[in-house]
Amino acid sequence: MSAARTLRGLLLAGLVLGAGAAQAVQPDEVLKDPAMEHRAREISSGLRCLVCQNQSIDDSDAPLAKDLRLIVRERLKAGDSNQGVEDYVVNRYGEFVLLRPVLALHTVLLWLTPLLAVLLGGFGIWRLSRRAAPAPERGLSASEQADVAALLRRE
Repeated sequence: MSAARTLRGLLLAGLVLGAGAAQAVQPDEVLKDPAMEHRAREISSGLRCLVCQNQSIDDSDAPLAKDLRLIVRERLKAGDSNQGVEDYVVNRYGEFVLLRPVLALHTVLLWLTPLLAVLLGGFGIWRLSRRAAPAPERGLSASEQADVAALLRRE
């Protein structure tokens, strides 16, 4: 009986935690046209919540995220293209609002830093492996062998 109770508790906990991961879009925000709503979700999934900063505006419950979701839907109703809506939000809030930064001259360092880190790490490991190589062993010279023999005879 205890195992069944534990299993039910785990299932209930999973349902509760899974419900928290649901999207934050409220029913009053949803557009009537399913195609337009799909476009709105595509756009807003690529926009960062400026309050949470690690969530898209679709996943955030912050009031600013709701405002941004409404702006996206208003711009779509006004006839803007997906790129036009994204450009409008970027012009208003800056490129930081994009979850996926653009590849441009001013963001090259952002894109190349992981590659540079891997290359520098590989170079460092290569240098360490070259330095840590053991020196080849050499035998004792004749004079050293004579010294060892003399020391052993004294004892």
